[in-house]
Amino acid sequence: MDEPNPIASAALRIGDAAPAFTARSTQGPVSLRDYAGRWLVFFSHPADFTPVCTSEFVAFARAEAEFAARDCAILALSVDSLFSHFAWVRAIRDHYDVEVRFPIVEDPTMVIGRAYGMVAPDAPDAGAVRTVFVIDPAQTIRAIVAYPVEVGRSVAEIVRLVTALQVADAGKGLPPEGWQVGDALFEPPEPTLESVLDAADPAGWFLKECE
Repeated sequence: MDEPNPIASAALRIGDAAPAFTARSTQGPVSLRDYAGRWLVFFSHPADFTPVCTSEFVAFARAEAEFAARDCAILALSVDSLFSHFAWVRAIRDHYDVEVRFPIVEDPTMVIGRAYGMVAPDAPDAGAVRTVFVIDPAQTIRAIVAYPVEVGRSVAEIVRLVTALQVADAGKGLPPEGWQVGDALFEPPEPTLESVLDAADPAGWFLKECE
């Protein structure tokens, strides 16, 4: 693992720099710096050869082109060994006819998982964590999503989240609840007394759709 960032041992928050690391993966050595300049979805899964994780990996693999269209890479991590990852990827391909081509990092010592808060400092394993970090081209953490071990993630929602962040960054407006491409966006409110008093109705100053 690379020299850790100062925040690596603390609980990460949105807006923090993503902790640097280098590790082995199913696509060879990978480093966080490899993804500088593009978006990254970095996610952990409890274990290989488990039903819910398998369903998630099939969904991520099938959505890889959607992420790529948004200049967003996918990177997975678990405590399982590289050889376990290889065997699992083969089983997924043979059962679902889906190839998992994005890298899966091995983290047997849990040093990366702990740096990201994917694993509690005193946890004996990673069996209770499904965490997603959306990291922007500047390698800043823009979103953190955690699920319990019993429930699978929605890959479609992660695609939506990346898209919404990119739209907001482009200054096109603020995506509301459930926003999808083509839906209306809100203008950032102008918190001044003049904008409040000049609005046509009491909510008009903070609820204005982009034209």
